[in-house]
Amino acid sequence: MENMMANFFEGRSRHTLDEKGRLAIPARFREILKQRDDSSLVVTNLNTCLVAFAKDDWQKIKEKAINLPFFDPAANIYFRYFISGAVECPLKQGRILIPPDLRELAALTKDVVLVGALTRFEIWDKARWDEEFERSKKDFSGISQSLTDLGI
Repeated sequence: MENMMANFFEGRSRHTLDEKGRLAIPARFREILKQRDDSSLVVTNLNTCLVAFAKDDWQKIKEKAINLPFFDPAANIYFRYFISGAVECPLKQGRILIPPDLRELAALTKDVVLVGALTRFEIWDKARWDEEFERSKKDFSGISQSLTDLGI
């Protein structure tokens, strides 16, 4: 169980995108990918940030998505927005290159924050993250019943 727990993306860290859109991945996240024998991330758009998955976790998402009903409007929105944005970003010298269209969607320019979320991590523009974090901090005490209902 202890080794399994080490395979999750956790914590927050600040980083800087270079002029080409390259992002240094923290050593603790690279170690997770190394443990999984993975040398790339799958990055896609999610609301006002990007989200990065190890390839095996992205594969699980695809396996669930492939069975969604073809004529379901929610499924089509999911495919058109979330699935279609996915790009495999190889890890080179500890960095990934985030494509310009994804950087634009998430308003990533220079200062970014990586936010661990267990099976994935989010990539936020720092100013947007600061706003989201303040909103989340303010709302946290009010969601206790929802968390209890989820078994947390």
